[in-house]
Amino acid sequence: MLYRDARDPAGLTAMAATPAWPPKSAPRLFVGAILSAGLLHEIDGQQAHYLSRVMRVKPGDGVILCDDRTGEWAARVTEADKRNVTVELVEQLRPRESVPPLTLCAALLKKPRFDLVLEKATELGVARIQPVITRRCVADALNMDRARQIVTEAAEQCARTALPAIAEPVTLNAMLDGWDDTALFFADESRDAPPAAAAFSATPPPAALLIGPEGGFDDAEREAIRAHPSARPIALGPRILRGETAAIAAMALWMGIAGDWR
Repeated sequence: MLYRDARDPAGLTAMAATPAWPPKSAPRLFVGAILSAGLLHEIDGQQAHYLSRVMRVKPGDGVILCDDRTGEWAARVTEADKRNVTVELVEQLRPRESVPPLTLCAALLKKPRFDLVLEKATELGVARIQPVITRRCVADALNMDRARQIVTEAAEQCARTALPAIAEPVTLNAMLDGWDDTALFFADESRDAPPAAAAFSATPPPAALLIGPEGGFDDAEREAIRAHPSARPIALGPRILRGETAAIAAMALWMGIAGDWR
């Protein structure tokens, strides 16, 4: 905004705009409480350490909180020390988002690679993650607390208001036995399969992506998948992809064609 000032030779002086509140740089956290306007919420543990010691918040600063149920809220810090931070909920910024009905069924990989899959699945917007144990998996267990922490931190970073659900790992056979009629797309390297883009375009949501481990599915697993009435073989290009690369590529492609990137 501009206004006239006799001391300004040009006759115009810039008036500083009121800064946005909360600022875009405000820390963003998921919390367990159900949030509402006027609520006083106490943050402790690692989150309090992050706010007070890393972000150095002080009374009056803005914090953005999400609860995975009502949505995203602006809060004002009322008290802060290294062990506890108390905030007052001021207003709702966004309701909980509607997430595209996509499930990622990903075979367990080596820990750093599966951590990457969890992080990118969250950023790309999947609704649910189903870890799968196959014969060629190098791991047969998943630290669920660590997995939830990874997706929560990824959701905070990418400004999601809804956390993806993470199921306990199951064997491939158990998953197939309990599968419903949701389209189950899987990359089939051994036979001619339609390009993924064409298959995604022809099949309305909901959908699931089944991604194999290092070394891929073995012959018996591939035949069991193909025999399931909901299975849809797809091709993910002419090159052999690592498990984490295939997962990321397939999720991004589905989101662009049938998800919320359209």
